Amino acid sequence: MKVFKIPEYYKSRIITPIKEFRRKKDKLKRDYSPTVLDLGAVKFLIARHFGFCYGVENAIEIAYKALDANPDKRIFLLSEMIHNPDVNGDLIDRGVRFLMDTKGNRILDWDILTSEDIVIVPAFGTTLEIQEELASRGVDIHAYDTTCPFVEKVWNRAAQIGQKDYTIVVHGKPQHEETRATFSHSKENAPTVIVRDLEQTKLLARYIRGELPAGQFYDDFSGLYSDGFDPVRDLQRIGVVNQTTMLASDTQEIADYLRSVMIEHFNLQPDQTEERFANTRDTLCYATNDNQDATYALLENEADLVIVAGGYNSSNTSHLVELCERVLPTYFIASAEKITDRETICHYDLKQKREMMTRGFLPKGKSPVIMLTCGASCPDAILEQILLKITSFYEDALPLDEVLAAEIDAQTAS
Repeated sequence: MKVFKIPEYYKSRIITPIKEFRRKKDKLKRDYSPTVLDLGAVKFLIARHFGFCYGVENAIEIAYKALDANPDKRIFLLSEMIHNPDVNGDLIDRGVRFLMDTKGNRILDWDILTSEDIVIVPAFGTTLEIQEELASRGVDIHAYDTTCPFVEKVWNRAAQIGQKDYTIVVHGKPQHEETRATFSHSKENAPTVIVRDLEQTKLLARYIRGELPAGQFYDDFSGLYSDGFDPVRDLQRIGVVNQTTMLASDTQEIADYLRSVMIEHFNLQPDQTEERFANTRDTLCYATNDNQDATYALLENEADLVIVAGGYNSSNTSHLVELCERVLPTYFIASAEKITDRETICHYDLKQKREMMTRGFLPKGKSPVIMLTCGASCPDAILEQILLKITSFYEDALPLDEVLAAEIDAQTAS
């Protein structure tokens, strides 16, 4: 397993050792039970998998190498490297400038770039059109490309099935950087259409069955299809790939649904399925799957509330929040600073898309049980700060270092 060099201030003296211990003890990832830190006055259940994934650590290492290796050059990021305000804020403080926002709107004009400038491609990747724009100005687009290998895996799989005359159905959020990049790469090899969710997928199925007039497709899927897309011609053979940070269960549900539609509509026998529907199960991101599976396992336990840490525009984090909200009161926060005191927490509401203040989030008259997890772009240090902030509200809490040591000893002996 590759070990990346990332700044020490993103690590944690509490969280990082827990993750490393669990990784060594459970190399095959068969144990999804949470780590328990019982401080007496308050108990924490920490998810088995969370925090920086391979792609994020790779991106951070490359970005900071760019800073170290080019002290006298201007350094730009295409957009947020990852969806975490602390990481992006630190890069800005070090002089990195953003060329675009997360929706693809330009902040700076392309014309300011020269061949001497450094441009970092974010972990989400970028479109072929932007690559061409940078290359036309002499920018080396490969020198500091932090595109996640698992995103590139999706692009490669889309190219492979596109070359076999399948149309690509991308499950993703149309405005997300990764989906825009995947769509751009996919449409070079095959007709491509984006679906946001199962409801929109069911609408697409009506065009597969010929239930709706072909001309209406262009209104129903405005901005979501490649140039020259013909719903009559291009929905005869399909394959599904995804934005890697979507809920794996949602992508699988969409793929299974479209597979059944193709089987029924074209009256396929079991051994004929791949004549119409490509097998693309191998495009699901392992880190997204691990974090989601660990969250399901976390929620099998009893607790009073869940705190999920991460950037508010982080897709993979928002899906963890959605899972938790189905079971327990859940607070989505960017950092420990959002916890004002023992009574008050400022958290992000996914439905209203804004921060809101809640008082009395910690139960009174009992020792609370709190679940903790975070997204794939959230540093361990953030989760540690949240844990310490809450612990500070309980003067009679047991010493954290002693509890941590005891928990590791107990797991070692088990």
